[in-house]
Parts: sequence; structure tokens; C-alpha cells
Amino acid sequence: MAISKAWISLLLALAVVLSAPAARAEEAAAAEEGGDAAAEAVLTLDADGFDEAVAKHPFMVVEFYAPWCGHCKKLAPEYEKAAQELSKHDPPIVLAKVDANDEKNKPLATKYEIQGFPTLKIFRNQGKNIQEYKGPREAEGIVEYLKKQVGPASKEIKSPEDATNLIDDKKIYIVGIFSELSCTEYTNFIEVAEKLRSDYDFGHTLHANHLPRGDAAVERPLVRLFKPFDELVVDSKDFDVTALEKFIDASSTPKVVTFDKNPDNHPYLLKFFQSSAAKAMLFLNFSTGPFESFKSVYYGAAEEFKDKEIKFLIGDIEASQGAFQYFGLREDQVPLIIIQDGESKKFLKAHVEPDQIVSWLKEYFDGKLSPFRKSEPIPEVNDEPVKVVVADNVHDFVFKSGKNVLVEFYAPWCGHCKKLATILDEAATTLKSDKDVVIAKMDATANDVPSEFDVQGYPTLYFVTPSGKMVPYESGRTADEIVDFIKKNKETAGQAKEKAESAPAEPLKDEL
Repeated sequence: MAISKAWISLLLALAVVLSAPAARAEEAAAAEEGGDAAAEAVLTLDADGFDEAVAKHPFMVVEFYAPWCGHCKKLAPEYEKAAQELSKHDPPIVLAKVDANDEKNKPLATKYEIQGFPTLKIFRNQGKNIQEYKGPREAEGIVEYLKKQVGPASKEIKSPEDATNLIDDKKIYIVGIFSELSCTEYTNFIEVAEKLRSDYDFGHTLHANHLPRGDAAVERPLVRLFKPFDELVVDSKDFDVTALEKFIDASSTPKVVTFDKNPDNHPYLLKFFQSSAAKAMLFLNFSTGPFESFKSVYYGAAEEFKDKEIKFLIGDIEASQGAFQYFGLREDQVPLIIIQDGESKKFLKAHVEPDQIVSWLKEYFDGKLSPFRKSEPIPEVNDEPVKVVVADNVHDFVFKSGKNVLVEFYAPWCGHCKKLATILDEAATTLKSDKDVVIAKMDATANDVPSEFDVQGYPTLYFVTPSGKMVPYESGRTADEIVDFIKKNKETAGQAKEKAESAPAEPLKDEL
């Protein structure tokens, strides 16, 4: 399942909250207010000079930002500090930025699939290799992370001291153990290391006994993955590139991911939420109540259902407010367990007890649970020019009303949405005498978006006709342009009926 913009916004929020202490945010805010005109180490790019800059630098990091974005404002002073430090590196490491909110630069945002702000990307080899930046968001961490990124993808471990310096027992580290460095297995290992270097640290050695818990008699070639959770060390002898990637992916996430304020857990949270697999999430208060009883039972459930296509998370409500907002949960439902399947259907058990967890999960796997839908209440009064729709009435309002409906999916915090709101009001007022037309809006952060609509960013608009024709609205954003589009594309009741009657009948399917 494709990652929605809502997921990405949530993940970006997590990145800032979990990786930057409150004091750091206050420093950033102060720097933003005070300004620092003395230094501009960050290179400012736009659409005109972007390709030339990429071609000029073998390694460059680009931040795609929006001026109204709070996270971008917090990042700005840290990014500038890092740029100043990295400009002294040999060779210099270039940090750049692009205002993706500027109309001129929006083709760049589209080309590089920018779905949230800020998004940082690493451009290697004059742009031939582009990767997501997945490092820290404070200056010291940015500098440390990028210095590693410009070196070799895998570092050779020639002594026990090298292993001690490189292998951090709090992080994942992947080591290839070889008899020689000219074999196909080594070539494949380096290929994977280059591809995944923004996610993991890699090393290689000819001497297994240099490694922690190393054994000189180990059968080579071998990939050994060190990790700070579960079984601590796992091995694989399959050097097929695809198989090696799958091994790393499967081995590098805890059986149960912990959602709390510990920044060490942040990389695992990102992987968890980015996965297309079904997700089981248990939320409770870590500091009160029978936490240990829940933890014991839940970890046992993860082990019992380890062969199922599902991932497990346990979350502290003090750190999970973004997730609560996204899923439409309330603190008075805690302790609760919720599952989101691969089709984004959700299943909820509020006020769950430890001895109910395993049986409830079995009911889910047996298909005996009914989905839970996040929806605001249906408005009792809905007399504004732009009508409000919610998850519980969107199908009736948009698909069954017999009208031409332009529906906007928005987020309350989105700057573009706020600007568009007055424009839609003006367009709706202009069209109020046309009984065949309705303009509507849905808060996509407070309601589940129907699967018929692909909402990857805010605002997203769709035009739906009475006959069921549905097209993304990608025309101009002025009231006149919106009105003209609707007038040209709308159907009358008679046209809709004619189209329905002329539509070919559904073909019969043979039953075997």
C-alpha cells in the first residue's frame, strides 16, 4: 500500500519530537526570531539553477521546504550550523535548500516526489543516485551522519580495535565476512551497502575473530547483523542482492517496536509506519497500571503470531498523541489495541485487558471483527456555501446525491488549505443558484478518507459527477477558474441518467 501524505506528516512530526529536546526547539525558535545574516553556508537553489548545481557537485544534500512550515523553521538554524561545519570538510559537503512552496519550483517538488516538509534528499554522483536523508535533525547529528555518507559504503575491519570503534551496541551494524574481497558475494554485499547506506552502517572483514562474539572458524562468506534488541546477532549466507535486502529488512526491526520518547527507537518507528504490512498497536500508560502484565502478554502474542503478515508496536500514551489524532483515538479508551490492515481498514478494542489480547488477535485473523471508522459527527447544521462532509456521510453526499460535487480534502494546519478556503467559499457563492452543483470539504486528519480517493497531499480536490465519473481537480486555484471548470465539466440530471442507461452491462462471470 502506498504511503499517504497523512502517514508522512505523522512521521515527520515524530522525527522532530523524538530527535530534538525541548531546549533545542527553543534555541531554534530564538535563532529564527533573532536571525543570523552573517553567514549563509546553505546554498539557495531554484528551478533555474538546480540541475546545474547537481551536476557540479558529486555529493549534495537538498532540503525541500515551505516558508510557512513550523518544522522547517526549527530545522533552519541547525541546518545552517551544519552547513558551516561541513564546508570545512575535505572535500566540502554542500548543503542546499529549495523553496518547494514557490510556484516556480513546484515541478522540482513533483519530480522528486516531495510529499511533506521538510524533506531532505542526498544527491550522489551528479544526481545519478538519489536517496532519502534519514539522519538526525540537529546540527551535530547532521554533521556526523553526512561525514559517514561521503566515505565508503562499507568500512574494512582490520583489527578488534576497528570493530570496537565501528560497532555500536545501541545501533544496527551489518558486517560481511569474506575469505577474499574479489568474490561475487563481496560485490553483491557492496552493492547492497551502497543502496542502503542511508539506513544502516556496513563493514566488511577477512577476520571473523575481530568481531564481537567472533569465531575464527566461522564458515565464510557470511553476513552478520548486530542489533540492540531480540537475539542481538543474526547470520545469513544468501548473497543474492534481493535476498540480502530482505534479510536486512526483516532482521532490523524489533519483534515489538516501542513508541516512547527514547530517540533510539525512532528509526524502528519509521520502518514500522512505512511498512505495507498490517500493524497491531497496543497503547497504554507506561508509568501506571499493570504495564508489565500487558508487556509480557503482548510480547508473547508477537511470538505466537510471528508467521503472520503483521507487525507489532507498544506505545506510551504520553508519546503517542500524533498517532491518537491520526487514528481518531481517545485517551479515555486506554488501554486499547488497534489494528490497521494492508487496505487501511482499522479494528479497535478499547479498555482491553491483558488476558483478552491473544483471543482478540485470533478473532482478527479469523475475519470475525468489524472495522472501526474514524469520523467526525455529521453536522446538524450545514448551511455555509462550502458544505462539510465527514467519513460517515461522504459516500451519500458525494456519490449518491445526484449532484456534481467538487470535494476538497484538507488539513487544518496546511497553509495552502487556509488560502484555498476563501477561494472555495467565493466559488460556492457564485454557484449557489445552480442546484446541480455542490462544493464540499472534508478534514482528512479527523476522518478516514474513502479508498476511492488517492490523497497524497493537502489540499487534494476531486470532481465527481452524478454518473460517477471521478477526476482529480488539477486546474487553477482562483475562484473564476474553479467555477469555469465546474461549468464545463458538470452533468445535468438528464445527462447522468442517459449515461447510466447507456453504460454496458456488467459481464457475467463464469463460475468454476
